[in-house]
Amino acid sequence: MSQTKAALREQAKEARLLLSPSQITEYSRSITERLLDLLNGCTTVMVYVAKAPEVETSGLIADLNRRGVRVVVPIIERETCSLRLSYLPDPAALSPSTFNVPEPIGHELPARPEEIEVVIIPMLAFDAEGNRLGYGAGYYDRFLSRYPHPQKIGIAFSCQQTPSVPVDENDVKMDWIVTEKGTTRLNGSSMSETFK
Repeated sequence: MSQTKAALREQAKEARLLLSPSQITEYSRSITERLLDLLNGCTTVMVYVAKAPEVETSGLIADLNRRGVRVVVPIIERETCSLRLSYLPDPAALSPSTFNVPEPIGHELPARPEEIEVVIIPMLAFDAEGNRLGYGAGYYDRFLSRYPHPQKIGIAFSCQQTPSVPVDENDVKMDWIVTEKGTTRLNGSSMSETFK
């Protein structure tokens, strides 16, 4: 199974690398607009901070901050393979850190996982059933297994979709998938029921 996952990761990376910088910017803007519609009414949202060539999240974070939404970002703890959480009222606090991911190191405002309503999750590959492949370290799967209450929205470019993602017992399914082509609701999830 891990060989299949490794092959799918490479395919998804190659597909994403074929996108031009202008396509990444355009598609990311479209994904941000879809997310903002979906997140209307939320008060606390966890968002990953993107590094190239992932779906850009800087615009989403800025828009959520402008709306008065409390934005939480993950900080990678390599030693424990876990995520530490910090509020991010000002993206200027971010600087490249673990795996070159921007993090608010030295400017942390600890956040409680219990307060998060929605988690925006990067997907390296995904299928139509809501199964996701990350980079392989399992940070998000461990976090979401421990704190299963937030709605889980996976985001990626449509070229990263694959017919089927192999699933292990520790893998956590997405409730929603958002790409530049559309928004897919899975598992009977309803944001309006959850947050209104």
